[in-house]
Amino acid sequence: MKQSDTKSHPSPTVIPRSDHGISRADISESALKVLYRLKKAGYAAFIVGGGVRDLLISQHPKDFDIATDALPDEIRSLFRNSRLIGRRFRLAHVRFGREIIEVATFRASGDGDGIDEDREHHAESGRILRDNVYGSIAEDIWRRDFTINALYYNIADFSVWDYTSGMADIEAKSLRLIGDPETRYREDPVRMLRAVRFAAKLGFTIHESSASPISSLAPLLKDVPAARLFDEVLKLFQSGYAVRSFELLDEHGLFEYLFPATADRLRGPDADHARLFIRSGLQNTDQRVAEGKPITPMFLYAVMLWPVIQEHARVLVEEGLPDAQAMTEACYRVVGEQQLATSLPKRYGIPMREILQLQYRFENRRGARAARFLEHKRFRAAYDFMVLRANCGEVDEELANWWTEVQERTAADLNQAFGIGKRSSSSRRGGRKRRRRASAGTSA
Repeated sequence: MKQSDTKSHPSPTVIPRSDHGISRADISESALKVLYRLKKAGYAAFIVGGGVRDLLISQHPKDFDIATDALPDEIRSLFRNSRLIGRRFRLAHVRFGREIIEVATFRASGDGDGIDEDREHHAESGRILRDNVYGSIAEDIWRRDFTINALYYNIADFSVWDYTSGMADIEAKSLRLIGDPETRYREDPVRMLRAVRFAAKLGFTIHESSASPISSLAPLLKDVPAARLFDEVLKLFQSGYAVRSFELLDEHGLFEYLFPATADRLRGPDADHARLFIRSGLQNTDQRVAEGKPITPMFLYAVMLWPVIQEHARVLVEEGLPDAQAMTEACYRVVGEQQLATSLPKRYGIPMREILQLQYRFENRRGARAARFLEHKRFRAAYDFMVLRANCGEVDEELANWWTEVQERTAADLNQAFGIGKRSSSSRRGGRKRRRRASAGTSA
């Protein structure tokens, strides 16, 4: 399917190389290899989506996606280092070591006369269920979500093709859906979350036409699989823009469909403290991302669910359960409920519960058991969480400072810090008497 015919479709605005700031020096060598090989074979080859957008606003793209008129099998035959993936829409992954370049065939609207099994299918809500329809670049443009993600960089002459208002919206820092917003959100409700994520990441404003339907259509997120929403949560809160994402989710009525119990707490009598705690935790996450430090969903979910777990534990204590047991039970209940909204894999859920259950151990600063706590595999994560609590007034600052300082001590100083020393003479005499009685009993 070489050099697609676009004469029957609207022509793009073509921005020549001299009028945009994209340089090949900023494009991955692997992406350039794919582009040039497609071009040499006679196919159209474009970088599309976030890669073009980020290059235009002087950000470093995390990846480069390529669109072409070559069919998946034709792409596969050109690149031995590729494999075809996807059921809803087939595309190719071309691997260069650890880097993967995604190559997709131009998509059509699915309204034509294609074979039924390859045509677009919708649920009653309007959500797209299958999307394996190929077309031209002029058709492909309408299958993308936002105008700023619908710009094509053409390797043939290094120009940028704009079929919508993408370039103008980038200049205006405006996030605008292509087509009718309500229809587009019904096709894929996750687009509402993507709108928030891009607005937070780029510092853009969601255009009024794209923002207005969100609050009324937010309940559509309940039909999205919990595992997919988990992935979206990580993108929203672990990309360095967590605080702004939280604010926008709350503003547009989306947060309650990701963390329903937490949203209820934010409307409750202790809402101000719960909101302060979550914001502080998200600020901590953003700072770690900015500093290149590791982050984990375990800590994120601990921050989001702690106000709910804390309240559940308080009620259980009032019902007669010991503090530690109440915390354990509260963790299981709240995490179980959360799984219905956004799934939390066990590899994150189990350690999350552990760091919350360990919070009580910081109260004990005396004896060998307290000293051994420093060696616990979850100590550092539990400590970081305790410090966050201290910053929000939940834990005495002196306690947090003590645990901070004790980690700097030598082994000899640790014994003194935890009160581990020689036993008193009376204690030793008592021990000798017990051993003599035990010895006498054995002899008898």
